[in-house]
Amino acid sequence: MGHVRLGPLPATRKWDQVVALIGGGAAAAQLATATMTAAERGLKAAADDPGVLEAVWLLVRIPLAARSPDFTAALRKIGLDVPDGPGLVDVAVALTAAVDTALPDGRGRTDLGEMAQTAAVETVNATVGPRAASLWGAGPDEVRAAFAALATPAQFGALARRFFARFAFKYLNYFVSKALPRHVGEGERFRTVAEQSRFTDALRTHCHEATKVVEVFAGEWFSKHRYESGGDITREEARGFLGYAVAVKLTGEFLRREGRRGA
Repeated sequence: MGHVRLGPLPATRKWDQVVALIGGGAAAAQLATATMTAAERGLKAAADDPGVLEAVWLLVRIPLAARSPDFTAALRKIGLDVPDGPGLVDVAVALTAAVDTALPDGRGRTDLGEMAQTAAVETVNATVGPRAASLWGAGPDEVRAAFAALATPAQFGALARRFFARFAFKYLNYFVSKALPRHVGEGERFRTVAEQSRFTDALRTHCHEATKVVEVFAGEWFSKHRYESGGDITREEARGFLGYAVAVKLTGEFLRREGRRGA
């Protein structure tokens, strides 16, 4: 994936506990918390990862660009190389390329950055695609209108939640997926690959549920900074948002949810 990798499961007591939980039949929520506890140091580095920051900043700025008089020019101003009258695919491709451009010659490329890049493109496609199609087609005007609709506190909060749910799942599953195959087969935790897949789906659902707290925070943050900056939200402002969303809201909610379950 990149030059800097998260690597295999570390040989530590915390990771031994994660593997033991899988074999012991732990639920997806419990395993998610244990994995987050073991891996939170790496996740908290997200705000200092140039790939993650660029992906998040672009998710902030694209809806604002759609509110400008010239959508195409506004996208180009924030570094998206799009044709005149861009469609959804054009924006998604340009988003991917812009994150790559932020890492010249691959320097600074990490697994975290690639997870964020993929999560951002998936979020844009999953959010804007149905909206644009529902507006009687998915031409440039409809795509712009669909993006512009996201530039409100409530809609941006929902967009951010979808992104962080995908990002958290990719991060946790990066580690969990290394251990799950060892527990498939007769007499193991999962009798079949299908059972393992259902467990992975449950982990994905848990990530979506746990990111509700990010949705509220993101909407409030967007409202405040859009007003203060006149819509010209900087990367440094996005860095502050990303750092707090991951280090406080996201990881904290995973730990609190499991704490409530055990209370």
